[in-house]
Amino acid sequence: MQRGRIGLFITGLGLVVAVTLAAGPRAGLLVALGLGFGLVLEGLRFGFAGPWRQLIAERDGRGLNAQLLAIGLAAAVSFPLLAAAPGELMGAHAPVGTGMILGAFVFGAAMQLVMGCGSGTLVNAGSGNLIGLVALVGFIAGSFLGTLHLGFWLGLGSLPVISAQGFAGAQGGLWLTLAALVAVAALIAFRSAPGKRLPQRRLLWAAALIAVLAVLNLVVAGQPWGIVYGLGLWGAKLAQAGGADVAATAFWAAQGNAARLDASILTDVTSLTNIGLIAGAFLVMRWRADPGAPVAPLAWRGWAGVLVAGLVLGYSARMAFGCNVGAFFSGISTGSLHGWVWFAAALAGSVVGLKLRPLVLVPAGGGQRGAAA
Repeated sequence: MQRGRIGLFITGLGLVVAVTLAAGPRAGLLVALGLGFGLVLEGLRFGFAGPWRQLIAERDGRGLNAQLLAIGLAAAVSFPLLAAAPGELMGAHAPVGTGMILGAFVFGAAMQLVMGCGSGTLVNAGSGNLIGLVALVGFIAGSFLGTLHLGFWLGLGSLPVISAQGFAGAQGGLWLTLAALVAVAALIAFRSAPGKRLPQRRLLWAAALIAVLAVLNLVVAGQPWGIVYGLGLWGAKLAQAGGADVAATAFWAAQGNAARLDASILTDVTSLTNIGLIAGAFLVMRWRADPGAPVAPLAWRGWAGVLVAGLVLGYSARMAFGCNVGAFFSGISTGSLHGWVWFAAALAGSVVGLKLRPLVLVPAGGGQRGAAA
C-alpha cells in the first residue's frame, strides 16, 4: 500500500516535470496548481454543484457558505494584486447581458442533471465516474459550439462591464464585495436547518486551500482560475483535426484565440490547470485504493440524456462567460458584477434542474462519487 502511494506521488511529480520540460517552468507550475485543485476538490470533498443541491433540497447551507468563504479569502488578496499590477494581471470581468443571464440559468439546471459543474465534471471524470466521463465529452463539444454562436448571444444586448473597483475603487470595492458575501452567507445560514449553517472543519480547510491556489493561479497565469475556455479550445482542436475550417469562424479568427488554436495546448493556461485538475482527482481516487467508481444503472436514454446535458452545460457556460469557477468564483473574487448575476441566475436554474433530474437519471443504489458534484 505504501509503495503504491509513493508511486502516485512520483506520477504527479513526473507529470509536472514532463510539462516543465516540454513547455517551460510556467506551464509546469500551472499543472502543479491544477493538481492542487484536483487534490483539494476530490480529497476534501469540496464541490460547487452538490452544495447548491443540498441548500435547495435539504436546507443545508454549509457547503455554499464554504464557497463564499473561499471567494472572500481570494478576494482579500486578489483585489490588492489587481490594483498593484493592472497591466500584468486581469480580473474575470464580463458584461451582464440577456444571453449571459439565460446561459447561467440553463447552466444551473444542466449541472444538476449531470451532478457536476465545470470543475465537477473534470473531477468526476478524473476520479473514474462514468457519468462524469460522458458529460465531459458533451461539455467539450458544447463549449466549442458555444464559441461559434457567441456573437449572436452578445447581439441580444448587454450592459458595459461593471466592476466593484470601477464603482468604489480598489479598496472600497473590496469592502463592498466582502460585505455582500457576508450578507449572502448570513441569509443562507438563516434559511438553513439547525446544525447545517456553518461549514465543517474539512470545508474550512478546503476553502482556505482553494483560495490560496486561486491567488497563486492569478499570479502565475496573469488571469483568474477558469475552466471553460480550455475545454472549448480542446473541442476546436478536435474539430480542426477532423477537417473543419475552425480558423475561419469569428471567435477563433480573433488574434489571441487564433494563436492558441495554432499552438500546443501546453501554451494555454486554462488547459494546463484543467489537465492538472483531472490528474489530481485521479491520484486521490487511486490513493484511496478504490479501483473505480460504480457505474450508474442508467438505461440508454439516460446515457443519452447525460451526453446532451453535458453538451448544454458546455454551450451555456460559453454563453454565460464561465461556470461556477470562471464566472461565480473568479468573477466575484475579482470584482465583476456579472459574477453576482451569474450566481442568482444559476441558482434559480438549479431549482429547475433538480426537478428535471429524475427524468434523466435513474437513482444508483450504490451512489456516485464526485467531490465537486
